[in-house]
Amino acid sequence: MRQMEFKMERPGLLKEGDHITVTEGVLPTSYYYTIDPSLAMSGNFENRQRLKSREGVVLKVEERPRGYYVTAEFDE
Repeated sequence: MRQMEFKMERPGLLKEGDHITVTEGVLPTSYYYTIDPSLAMSGNFENRQRLKSREGVVLKVEERPRGYYVTAEFDE
């Protein structure tokens, strides 16, 4: 199992236990992931850190001073 963190701009878009799918975005030297349909976005990852699974489950949603963060778990 692999956990990843995503930044969400508005509250209430996702909740614990939600099943999610992610889309992989490609940059010149890295990859990023977006929870469909554009609900939250990950940071950038190097090639060796690419996500193998595209489906996961939301473990927690928390509010921090810089916004809302979603932790999701993927079966890898």
